[in-house]
Amino acid sequence: MSELDVRIVRLEPMRVASVRATSTEPEHEAWLKLQAWAEPRGLLDDLEKHPVFGFNNPNPSEDREEYGYEFWIRVDEDVESDDVVRVLEFQGGRYAVTTCKLMNDPNGNMPEVWMKLYEWVKESEYEWQQTQELEKPHDLTSADDDLLLDLFLPIEG
Repeated sequence: MSELDVRIVRLEPMRVASVRATSTEPEHEAWLKLQAWAEPRGLLDDLEKHPVFGFNNPNPSEDREEYGYEFWIRVDEDVESDDVVRVLEFQGGRYAVTTCKLMNDPNGNMPEVWMKLYEWVKESEYEWQQTQELEKPHDLTSADDDLLLDLFLPIEG
């Protein structure tokens, strides 16, 4: 098993457009919504300027098959909420970040890597901050087998 590589990152506040889907596979549905909205606006052409983040909302649970997934993309000040996206102000913050593959990662499957990141924070000088965890895909066109994600766990300290 590989050693978990963790770096500390500060995300600056940003204005984001949000889309969400709820189903048994909401990640793909939410992505298709975001892609249909963002691609014609050229937002997916520059992922440095318009990074994409995602997270479960609501989280999966044992008592129901469906759960939600929400995507955010950074947008400029002139973008407003419409019938597809809801525009939000993200406050930013400090994060412990590690990278993993969606599938077949040497450190385990993605939920296991999330737990290892949480354990890393518990054993470090930092404390977990109970705000939104984020997942940032490296290449939005990757197949699930090849998809690399940065996992962002909010921290204080």
